[in-house]
Amino acid sequence: MDLVMDPSQKVLVTGADGFIGSHLVESLVMSGYSVRAFCLYNSFGSYGWLDTLENSIKSEIEFFLGDIRDPTIVKKAVKGTSTVFHLAALIAIPYSYSAPSSYVNTNVLGTLNILEASIESNLSRVIHTSTSETYGTAQYVPINESHPLVAQSPYAATKIAADQLAISYYHSFNLPVTILRPFNTYGPRQSARAVIPTIITQIANGEQTVKLGSLHPTRDFNYVLDTCSAFVSVAQSKKTFGKVINSSSNFEISIESTAEMIAEVMNSSIPIELQNERIRPNLSEVDRLFGDNSLLTSLTDWTPKFSGLDGFKRGLRITAEWFSDPANLALYNSKDYII
Repeated sequence: MDLVMDPSQKVLVTGADGFIGSHLVESLVMSGYSVRAFCLYNSFGSYGWLDTLENSIKSEIEFFLGDIRDPTIVKKAVKGTSTVFHLAALIAIPYSYSAPSSYVNTNVLGTLNILEASIESNLSRVIHTSTSETYGTAQYVPINESHPLVAQSPYAATKIAADQLAISYYHSFNLPVTILRPFNTYGPRQSARAVIPTIITQIANGEQTVKLGSLHPTRDFNYVLDTCSAFVSVAQSKKTFGKVINSSSNFEISIESTAEMIAEVMNSSIPIELQNERIRPNLSEVDRLFGDNSLLTSLTDWTPKFSGLDGFKRGLRITAEWFSDPANLALYNSKDYII
């Protein structure tokens, strides 16, 4: 395979302070890459989850504070890099119902800023992050990249728009873009608004019931290290230019069965309580997600290490152990539903 991403050249990760971004930065550094981590500007000098990494990792990171919505600061962040992994986005679906314009500004205009800066800097690679939510409820399974795009939330609509904008820059300006479309990623450091951390933190905090929304939807869950290795794999291959590529485990499970499996690995039998405020509007709920990763595996050397029921259980066990650590658990509020 002809490699595109040169370890001797600096790569940029936007959204580096977040859940997947922090894991990707950590993986890249451990693999010998020179990394500039673009984190959301704040007056506290915080680099989000990157602050929790070991000093041996942090000492190898070039930290950059800025805002993806500002084209001037994005150009400064991109300058001098060869590859951009663009993960910065607003991702909480419930909040997109309340603040849709902020999703347009961050997800669409932020992506435009990255694309424009990448052309100006003549980058050799741009990996844009999509989401399985762009497919909406599965019209057939497994979902491949030809599946129709259906926006069932303002969040999904902005991601579809950003994806289309990114691929247009490949066609219009020959920008070497790849769109990676991860299905539901989980693991340590994930926000408690996501279903797996929601379940784990409630059990770990000794709640009498686990409060959840809809139990029937199915998801194709992917352990975060599998998602990170997918990012690196598509970046390393010339075969992935101009393509939209799923990253999935080829395994689906319902929210209810997921809760039961988490309870099992945590040695708990806590009952589930349905909470209306956690349920999406009727037509907005994505009822089924089950991905096809055959394109990714055919174009790269990537294979998921946490696939199938056994892999999912192994990933849940690692995730539950991390969240159950008192120091980590203290960072989460399991009592209140925060969108």
